[in-house]
Amino acid sequence: MRLVTFADGKGQRLGVLEGEEIADVTAAARDLPQAVAAYCGNDRLEELRRALGRAPRLRLADVRLLAPIPRPAKNIFCVGKNYHEHAKEFHDSGFDASAGAAAIPDLPIIFTKAATTVIGPEAPIPGSSDPTQSVDYEGELTVVIGKGGRGIRKADAYAHVFGYTIINDVTARTLQHAHKQWFLGKNLDGFCPMGPCVVTADEVPDVGGLRLETRVNGEVRQSAAVSDLIFDIPTLIETISGVMTLEPGDLIATGTPVGVGIGFKPPKYLKAGDTVSITIEPIGTLTNPVA
Repeated sequence: MRLVTFADGKGQRLGVLEGEEIADVTAAARDLPQAVAAYCGNDRLEELRRALGRAPRLRLADVRLLAPIPRPAKNIFCVGKNYHEHAKEFHDSGFDASAGAAAIPDLPIIFTKAATTVIGPEAPIPGSSDPTQSVDYEGELTVVIGKGGRGIRKADAYAHVFGYTIINDVTARTLQHAHKQWFLGKNLDGFCPMGPCVVTADEVPDVGGLRLETRVNGEVRQSAAVSDLIFDIPTLIETISGVMTLEPGDLIATGTPVGVGIGFKPPKYLKAGDTVSITIEPIGTLTNPVA
């Protein structure tokens, strides 16, 4: 299933994306939870499937998709320098403030994005809020945790995955470099587009076979297989859960491949009027204009 949060004249609701239609689950079963995050523990997923049969269908064009998890309960976990070619690209760009650090990290680099950064598909990225005018894109496959836990072993990690979505880890590069860490440059309000849906894990039998592609104004900038990750999804889940409890609905953005704006000479920063589209099938395409 491809779970979505959407809004129209009747307010915010839960739905299932089916091609160019949305099954309005909230209208069919008002006794069921009305938020995607409520299903991440899998307890009521079968009830949701049964409700689909009687859910009215709406045209996708007649509603507005929101981020599938509009307000995460915790900061989003993010992973830096997690594709081989991007790690080298970032190391050579002059923006890596980790003095003396190797191009390829020995262990996963974890940082977070606050819930206030999250926006949905088609919502404008507020690039004008970056005073340094160095706004960059980072397309990322994002894991949605279903079964929580601490000390999760790699061998058991996929049993804890509910599904997957797409995140654009928008970054103010000059702020990122100037503060010698990544948090401030990545946490401007609206700097985390998410969507268009959460696809359940049963729809993705081989996550390593997925391919991520980012386009800016139609030009392909990023194109990579998820199998190119330096630290795979089980390693990320084991690493994070080794120090804290993961909970249903937690999000792990797995890193971005080569082709970000600072990898070009001169850098290709985003500007007002640009459009960024990130595609990972079967999740779909996350598109956002830049304001």
